[in-house]
Amino acid sequence: MRVPPFERYVKGMQMFGVLLLGIIIGAVIYNSIFMARFQALITLKSELEVQLEQYEQDIKGLKQFKNQHTVIKSVLPRIEKETGQKSGRPNLDQVTEAELIKRIKEDLSSFLGRSIYEIDSDARLARTLLERKVYSDVNNKDYSIEVKTALVVDNALQVWVAVRNYAKPPSS
Repeated sequence: MRVPPFERYVKGMQMFGVLLLGIIIGAVIYNSIFMARFQALITLKSELEVQLEQYEQDIKGLKQFKNQHTVIKSVLPRIEKETGQKSGRPNLDQVTEAELIKRIKEDLSSFLGRSIYEIDSDARLARTLLERKVYSDVNNKDYSIEVKTALVVDNALQVWVAVRNYAKPPSS
């Protein structure tokens, strides 16, 4: 039995190789576009969940304190963004930032319904409550926060915090 000459199929094999390479490159490009759009969708979902939760809390607070005009009706924590590479602050993704804001809101929810005229004592209380507080296991990392500013505007307590990576002290 004879083996047919392979030289007759070289052109066809080259064409098949180019076709296969094009399929692979096309799949890689399609997958990268899909992953980028999926990541954008996850980010949008987390932002919308935070907004929805904030709106639900605002509605609940407004119903509860609708006849009281001099009380704190909502708490709006804000995370200061990184200003430089030497600041030591981590770059937070949307999901981590949303989780930290949610946890800070839970800690500061005790200020809802308090008089806005007593904000100076409340600010000291918030500062001692949250000073160097460590939030563990936020997306498998630990973060410490520090309250920078507390301000009441339109019956909303706005609190600016600085977030840093928390390094666990060595156990002795």
